[in-house]
Amino acid sequence: MTKTDLVSKIAKEAGITQKAADAVLKVIVQSIQQALKGPEKQIRIPDLGTFKISQRKSRTGVNPRTGQKIEIPASQVPGFTAAKALKEAAKGE
Repeated sequence: MTKTDLVSKIAKEAGITQKAADAVLKVIVQSIQQALKGPEKQIRIPDLGTFKISQRKSRTGVNPRTGQKIEIPASQVPGFTAAKALKEAAKGE
């Protein structure tokens, strides 16, 4: 499913225009991004899952072109843990 497909489905199910549905989707995505930037660094959406920021430790890697060892700095990465309902839906239950 593409973003366009999702916007069309939201518009049809909610009985709103596609322009309004696109605006709703943009607000949802922006809200998730803002929550991840906040002090809690996570947002839980029931029946969907939890978006959160995790710390990735610094580590030693290898440059694939030169074979030289390089130090990869610590970073923050976004992650997602699916809720039970989403996992069951993916299994077809």
